[in-house]
Amino acid sequence: MAEQPIYATGMAYKLRSQWDRDEGLGQNHNAVKFLGQDYDSLKAQCLQSGRLFEDSLFPAVASSLGFNELGPRSAKTSGMRWMRPTELCKRPEFIVDGATRTDICQGALGDCWLLAAIASLTLNDHLLHRVVPHGQGFQQGYAGIFHFQFWQFGEWVDVVIDDRLPARDGKLLFVHSKDGTEFWSALMEKAYAKLNGCYEALSGGSTCEGFEDFTGGVTEMYDLNKAPSDLFSIIRRAVERGSLLGCSIDITSANDMEAVTFKKLVKGHAYSLTGVEEVSYRGNMTKLVRIRNPWGEVEWTGAWSDDAREWDSIDPSARSRLQNRSEDGEFWMSYTDFLREFSRLEICNLTADALQNSQMKKWSSSLFQGEWRRGSTAGGCRNYPASFWLNPQFKIMLQNPDMQGNPDCSFVVALMQKDRRKKRQEGQDMETIGFALYEFKGRSGVHLKRDFFLSHASSARSETFINLREVSSRLKLPKGEYIIVPSTFEPNKDGDFVLRVFSEKPAGSEELDDEVKADIPAEVQLHESQIDPSFKNLFRQLAGADMEISVTELQTILNRIISKHKDLKTDGFSQEACRSMINLMDTDGTGKLGLTEFHVLWEKIKRYLTVFRQFDVDKSGTMSSYEMRMALESAGFKLTNHLFQLIILRYTEADMAVDFDNFVTCLVRLETMFKTFKNLDTDGDGQISLNFVQV
Repeated sequence: MAEQPIYATGMAYKLRSQWDRDEGLGQNHNAVKFLGQDYDSLKAQCLQSGRLFEDSLFPAVASSLGFNELGPRSAKTSGMRWMRPTELCKRPEFIVDGATRTDICQGALGDCWLLAAIASLTLNDHLLHRVVPHGQGFQQGYAGIFHFQFWQFGEWVDVVIDDRLPARDGKLLFVHSKDGTEFWSALMEKAYAKLNGCYEALSGGSTCEGFEDFTGGVTEMYDLNKAPSDLFSIIRRAVERGSLLGCSIDITSANDMEAVTFKKLVKGHAYSLTGVEEVSYRGNMTKLVRIRNPWGEVEWTGAWSDDAREWDSIDPSARSRLQNRSEDGEFWMSYTDFLREFSRLEICNLTADALQNSQMKKWSSSLFQGEWRRGSTAGGCRNYPASFWLNPQFKIMLQNPDMQGNPDCSFVVALMQKDRRKKRQEGQDMETIGFALYEFKGRSGVHLKRDFFLSHASSARSETFINLREVSSRLKLPKGEYIIVPSTFEPNKDGDFVLRVFSEKPAGSEELDDEVKADIPAEVQLHESQIDPSFKNLFRQLAGADMEISVTELQTILNRIISKHKDLKTDGFSQEACRSMINLMDTDGTGKLGLTEFHVLWEKIKRYLTVFRQFDVDKSGTMSSYEMRMALESAGFKLTNHLFQLIILRYTEADMAVDFDNFVTCLVRLETMFKTFKNLDTDGDGQISLNFVQV
């Protein structure tokens, strides 16, 4: 019997994942295997055994459909059966004559946002086949198994599914093709449902979300009624960089949906914007945009349409290059008419790896993974100055202005919260998120503290804090260095996030975090003759006949002394904490403390008490998590956000407060770790190698 694979968990998992990603795992050509499932090996096993694949990790059961509207007792799922395409029709096909918009018809699930994104994907064959890998079908080699690839929070994942689909009365319940025999879109929807936990998790969303999960790009949205003055320039540069551009006309009622206007534009319908031009018309430069209706017909009939008279008044060479007289769904219109007729524009800016054309200008992009943790790195927005500085901080260096003679640099900042759809089953939904930018020129390796943010105004920020998966803003700031601080609106909200920065010119970036170091005051070890006589007498009374203090004796001493300090809240020192102190101070390896060792420990605890009282600002007898970070630094310890998160998890009470005994225990263990590391780091390069016994 084959051995079961061993999977790392916790910190080991995080380290292993980071190493894998550093080696290229998570790129589209080397996607992460979702839930550890390998498509090729699973398919080979099915073909060898002669059995069709049944996915045990997303089984054909009620919980895969949903938890509320699509729950087990829902009318929407009544009479539902899981059926394979081979049971639904005689000759099922995966893709027929390429993927087209007619392959995507909505079913009983409110995921039109997803379907609109899939429809736009069908316009770009290269992008489509990054999501829908070639070589799948129902003919030779069919084994009831398919796979799809999606971008998820900074990496591509390969999702394996079986082809059992929800059906009722012999027809698919959710996405289906117009003629009912083509199944790539239904299978892709199932893979996306598996990725998000169930079908119901896909209900409600924005097309931008789908755009990004199918391309890895960053999306911007523009309300054309409030278009920025440089929008035409933004569109031109987006086209040059191969971005996906979509536009639509808002509807005012359900009756408006796909209603055709007097000049043959369709309301509530997703168009693509495919090109921009400027032409000389009657002595003036006129801006034009090229639009495509994915229906392949029904075109604009106003100015600059296929047969419009405006074409007769421009240079013949430009006319022959631009004018298109066929009814193919593509047409030109003036930029002025575009702003007047359309309501909304979405731009999905693609990363360099998604673009085929080597001549195309490419965005420079940076991506950071981060997390907000209650009590340590979830500081809330600027309205909470006592904790705002605790949020993760990222530095961007804008060194290349858009144009010579102008100091401004254009860039897009996008903050995305992770895995919130999956958490709907737990009653959680999107947090309210946003970000702020501050100009800062200073050295790296320093997490900016409260005083900086109290004395500096933000240079830019997200337009709003909002409960969407992603908040993005196009910004323009003078050349320089800036700090981006992503946050939830309120403090102490747990969450994971991805922060991305897309810049038109190369820009440096890094996470701004403290370097891990300890500046511990030198210990003054006195000879027994130099120690105060009253301290010696106290020691003799406590230590007993052997003149050494054991773990139990140390616990008794410390708890007796600490109980006299009524201003300190404490549960008392545990034996485990006292054992840590003896391990730190026991220089002769007896497991007990002699007079001089105990004297050094006593002086150390007095110093810790001074620090504790200094940073217990509200005199509560405990320390809040943000007071704790400043106290650790005052005691000589600089730690990264991640290490600080671990300390808060380990040493705080349920209300996120740190009492005195936990504070002392934390400092003692930190000092022990730093001293041990320094002893092992014989060449002083900041790295050590340990074997299993040493660990």
